[in-house]
Amino acid sequence: MANVYFHYSNARGVLFDQTGTAVGDLIEAREHADRMVRSLIMSASAQDWRGWVLHVADNEGNEIFDVPFVTMLGKPH
Repeated sequence: MANVYFHYSNARGVLFDQTGTAVGDLIEAREHADRMVRSLIMSASAQDWRGWVLHVADNEGNEIFDVPFVTMLGKPH
């Protein structure tokens, strides 16, 4: 098990995950990241999520991968 951190960013700044989440492997980390992004997108909010990115990092702060919210939103109509 490894602890990974899920940080959110947009053009105005970064929201840092201070506690992290234990995951068994990269697949589990990716699935968790996808669930987090989908949860925010589906919430009742006026927030425009297209400029947001979820960054997944290890204990040393190295980015493992990122999930741009736009990949789950698609293009605006």
